[in-house]
Amino acid sequence: MAKQIEGVYERILECAKKEFLEKGYTDASLRTIAAGADTSTQSIYVRFQDKEGLFSAIVEPAADALMAQFCKVQETFHAFDPETQRKEVGEYSADEILKMVDYMYDNFDAFRLLLDASYGTRFQNFVDQLVAVEEDYTWKWMEVTGSASELNEAMPRELYHMVVTSYFEGIFEVIRHEMSRENAKKYISMLGKYHHAGFAAISEK
Repeated sequence: MAKQIEGVYERILECAKKEFLEKGYTDASLRTIAAGADTSTQSIYVRFQDKEGLFSAIVEPAADALMAQFCKVQETFHAFDPETQRKEVGEYSADEILKMVDYMYDNFDAFRLLLDASYGTRFQNFVDQLVAVEEDYTWKWMEVTGSASELNEAMPRELYHMVVTSYFEGIFEVIRHEMSRENAKKYISMLGKYHHAGFAAISEK
C-alpha cells in the first residue's frame, strides 16, 4: 500500500468544505476539490471512497455529537420525577437549547453544510430526525405528567409535528443567516418563550 502524503487529507477537507458550501452536495465537483487540494481525484477515492464519504467526513462528527447531546438532554429530563418535569419543562429546555447553540457555533461550517448543502445525502433529513426525537419525548412527558388524554385532544399529533418542525427550523435560521453567537442566543431564547407560550395556550383550552 502506498504511503499517504502528510497534509493531503486536511487540504482535501478544507477544499471540500469550500466547494460544498458554494455549490451544495449535488453540484460539487471532486475534480475542483482535488485541484484545489493539489492532489488527484483518485487520492480522494482512496481516503473517502466517494463524494458522500467526503461530505460525511466533514459533517458526521458534528451531526452525531449534536444528536447525542440532544438525546442525553431528553433522557436526563425524562428521569426526573413527574412533578419536577411538570414544573421545569420550560426552563430546562431553554437552558439546554442554548448549550446546543454553543456547540453549533463551535462547528459552524459543519452545520451550514448540514442545513443547506446536504440534499442528496443521508444527512438531508437531519432536522426531521431531531423533530422526531422531540415529538417522542413530548408524548412520554405527557404520559408521565398525566396530561396525555387532555393534550391529545387539544394538540393532535399532526399539529404538534407542525409546531415542533417550525420551532427547529426557526432555531437553525440563526445558522442560515450567519448571525453572531450573541444574537443567536438572544433570538433563540425569545423563540423558546414564544414556542412554550403557544404550546401552553393551546394545551390549556
